[in-house]
Amino acid sequence: MKASLHRPSQAVVDLSAIYFNIEQIISHIPEEVEKWAVVKANAYGHGAVAVSKYIDPIVDGFCVSNIDEALELREAGLSKKILILGVSEVAVVPLAIEKEITLTVAGLEWLELLLNRQSDLSGLTVHIKVDSGMGRIGFRSGKEVREAIHRLQGAGAFVEGIFTHFATADEIETANFSAQLSRFKEILSELDFLPPLVHASNSATTLWHSETIMNAVRLGDIIYGLNPSGRVLELPYEVKPALRLESALVHVKEIQAGAHVGYGATYTSDSQQIIGTIPLGYADGWTRDMQGFDVLVDGQRCPIVGRVSMDQITVRLPRAYPLGTPVVLIGNSGAETITATDVAEKRGTINYEVVCLISDRVPRIYKD
Repeated sequence: MKASLHRPSQAVVDLSAIYFNIEQIISHIPEEVEKWAVVKANAYGHGAVAVSKYIDPIVDGFCVSNIDEALELREAGLSKKILILGVSEVAVVPLAIEKEITLTVAGLEWLELLLNRQSDLSGLTVHIKVDSGMGRIGFRSGKEVREAIHRLQGAGAFVEGIFTHFATADEIETANFSAQLSRFKEILSELDFLPPLVHASNSATTLWHSETIMNAVRLGDIIYGLNPSGRVLELPYEVKPALRLESALVHVKEIQAGAHVGYGATYTSDSQQIIGTIPLGYADGWTRDMQGFDVLVDGQRCPIVGRVSMDQITVRLPRAYPLGTPVVLIGNSGAETITATDVAEKRGTINYEVVCLISDRVPRIYKD
């Protein structure tokens, strides 16, 4: 999708805030622990290339979802280690070797397919994924992990790491987290070879279970200044939200009592009102269920009236404002602030989804 550069809707990304957040985390974990920045899904909507280039000096590597996200970083000149967290097609293995991209191995069936296709894995670096209770991808037993490691090493691959992922590290209840941690440690104890990198800590684990940090951490939501738990757990130290979503009024009019606004006539004015139109809608990631939420205009909360449409939303204004008046959808205006978590609560989701849904049609503007 082509970015719409000739309209006022834009996501302003403060790269220095992301850098600050990583420095905050670094100051609270052991110095020797490797720091991997998770920049999958276009760096959670913030812009993978711009973010990765800026934070490259203070991280040890990057985590992405798939080979295409990894190639984007390589093509942009990033040379540090890149780990693909998901399952890759076996057909991409030669490309991963060529571009020095680390793959995740999560099951014996996948490994069998790979070895049947390519018996010499010299030059391939892999991490072993353990399913300690998440229930998605990964080995479930130490026996399977041992077999996978032996077969990979026998084919010439470098088994650099082993890792797991916690399902409830961002929740108050810790029984499931503790059970997963125990299971992961149990599987590690059954191995006759332990890869040099052992990692289990995502953002939430790094924040609230720092005693369980091994020798690498994968930092995602938190580096963008977002609380992985929403509001369930308080952050132990300051971080700065890095993304601001803003636009401007492109049309302002007065409507009379009884007038309808938007598709389905879901809003009917109960008095004479001033309605403003903003050029941003669900094609930009501002979903249809945001009717009834607020935007900020001139430091004041203005409710979204009528359904959010594909390209536009309408808001009730306290007075008539000139065309071009700034509108803030995520960020602050005067003394008022709307956060990604506020938006998530309105939608019944998490702040991760809010920022990831901001589409490529919205230009990313970077500031330092």
